[in-house]
Amino acid sequence: MTPSTDETTVLVPTYNEEETVAEVIEGFVAQGFDDILVIDGGSDDDTQRVAREAGARVVEQSGSGKGQAVREALHDHIERPYVVMIDGDGTYLPEEVDRVLTPLDEGADHVLGNRLGNPEAFTRLNYVGNHIFNFEFAVAHGAHLGDILTGYRAFTLESAHEMTLTEDGFGIETEMCAEALGAGQKVETVGITYRERPEGSEEKLHPVLDGARIGYVVYKTTRRTRPAFFYGVPVLALSVLAVLVAYLV
Repeated sequence: MTPSTDETTVLVPTYNEEETVAEVIEGFVAQGFDDILVIDGGSDDDTQRVAREAGARVVEQSGSGKGQAVREALHDHIERPYVVMIDGDGTYLPEEVDRVLTPLDEGADHVLGNRLGNPEAFTRLNYVGNHIFNFEFAVAHGAHLGDILTGYRAFTLESAHEMTLTEDGFGIETEMCAEALGAGQKVETVGITYRERPEGSEEKLHPVLDGARIGYVVYKTTRRTRPAFFYGVPVLALSVLAVLVAYLV
């Protein structure tokens, strides 16, 4: 069984997605979803108008950044027990929604859509970077989740309210994964299709700056979920440095 459409809110964080957001919304409308929330970061194109005309309710976030948008939506604008979160850039398929929703009915709290089976849709840098972050996350948090940065996932609203989310930017996906594990939630991964970013869709993630931020978030989130690791890494690094200095002296 899959959670019904009238129990589910589709959450679409957007910023300048005029070219693609209508296709995403219409894909869910065609499947009977009647609560599609576009939370927009103050787009300077026609994203908000296009989204409304396609059938979504549109809220402009009070702050800035994807993470802030997600936190605000979960806290203030969603009441239904199940949430599907998807990027508005047209790289994911709304018709695959059952893949991420069905495990919730089978006991999962958080479901990740794994994009990494479609390497041809990534640039080489992004594909390699994703594997590095997933490896770092597995080492830091003791669990390999497959694709922590995916923009297509589903979760229960109850499980989301158990998380302590603080990230404002693109680190929000990583933080959600870490918080889910830290709260003892059941996290599952399912394979999904991932497409190249359509022409006219604007890339928001900076591979170096945002990549560095995501790497830091992977480590930072262990402070609450795995404190022994958080405090052990600096101690280990200092110990190695001390031994090195002693050897040189």
